[in-house]
Amino acid sequence: MTISDIQAEILKLKKEKDVCILAHSYQAHEIVEVADFVGDSFQLSVKAKEAPQKNMLMCGVRFMAETVKILSPEKKVILSNPIAGCPMAEQMDKSMIEEFKKNNPSYTVVAYINTTAELKTVCDVCVTSSSAEKIVSALPSKDILFIPDCNLGAFVAKKCPDKNIKLFNGGCPIHAAVTPAEAEAAKKAHPGALLLVHPECVPAVTAQADFVGSTAAIMKFAQTSDAREFIIGTENSIAEHLQYACPDKSFYLLSKKLVCCNMKATTLVDVLNCLKGTGGEVLEMDDETISAARKCIDKMIELG
Repeated sequence: MTISDIQAEILKLKKEKDVCILAHSYQAHEIVEVADFVGDSFQLSVKAKEAPQKNMLMCGVRFMAETVKILSPEKKVILSNPIAGCPMAEQMDKSMIEEFKKNNPSYTVVAYINTTAELKTVCDVCVTSSSAEKIVSALPSKDILFIPDCNLGAFVAKKCPDKNIKLFNGGCPIHAAVTPAEAEAAKKAHPGALLLVHPECVPAVTAQADFVGSTAAIMKFAQTSDAREFIIGTENSIAEHLQYACPDKSFYLLSKKLVCCNMKATTLVDVLNCLKGTGGEVLEMDDETISAARKCIDKMIELG
């Protein structure tokens, strides 16, 4: 079978089986092409809630499927590849945060959406990379614990100098691996290009950027900008998607290290097998976890 044959079969089966395909922006282009919705983790969970289909197929990683289930508990949620996790989401556990809250009662715990459902149950509010600054600014508490990404947290702390933001040593190992020297080299190699960087990169890299923002914000900036050349400082699939969307513009990789192996675990055939009922994992979550984890997401929606 060719890629187009597999895609045609997927499009046929998803209609027959009442399945909505959700694809994170870091998925391969052939998966993006068959998805009903493409976006970041929170955008996808909101779209899933609004979608008429009763079955949601998440082409992304586990915490994203969990977020869909939390917001749409009545729907069947399938994770396309069960091994697709997220090192950042799994770095901190519930007991660690419970202990911190016990010893630091004045602190509001802000959790990046890239956390497990279990961890969300003990956090006060969730944020996305695009809403973090706005939500942290709006919180009545001066004392903030921002988890798990210390680089995004440091970026938010710089934008919110009136807050006392405490950080733990955690974050996305893929974005954090990019070095300031790589940013300098990319800018030297492409002097006419704007450097667009995700805030999960280390501060010495974001400091060199012409624009710092979420994946969705980076894509929007590149698509609407009058500039013709861009260095993309987030997962390398974004440069590929942008090249398809804007063939008259040039996109360069900030670093060849910016590849998320968890996102790449899902293949087009995985999607097909899920629709055939021979692959994927149906996500199960108890009502207590759903209810407790949803509180910090509802707070995010209220403030964001």
